[in-house]
Amino acid sequence: MTSMQVEIRVMLKDDHGRSFVGIGIIWLLRGIERHRSISSAARDMSLSYPKALRIIKNLEEGLGRQILVRRKGGVGRGGAELTPFGREFLRRYERMQTRISRFAAVAFEKEFARPLPEGGLP
Repeated sequence: MTSMQVEIRVMLKDDHGRSFVGIGIIWLLRGIERHRSISSAARDMSLSYPKALRIIKNLEEGLGRQILVRRKGGVGRGGAELTPFGREFLRRYERMQTRISRFAAVAFEKEFARPLPEGGLP
């Protein structure tokens, strides 16, 4: 049997069951933090600027809080950065993701440490 590993991705949903946070928005927020620009972060992900804006709007609606401070102004004058709430949200989400991934790795190891039967599962 080939080597296996487990990967867990956490998604947050609103009261109506609509997803508003997944790994993609986390990557986008990290990119915005790095570039201080929505368009640069979106470009790094091969994501259109309008789609990035929709994702951010969906996130802010889901959280009920502003997560970015945006400054208009074009090249060299505009930009975006995470609000203090946004930075704390990102930190907590990533910490939760790490904890869940560690738990999943332990559970996976317990279940698959011994070989599966040759003839397949009963």
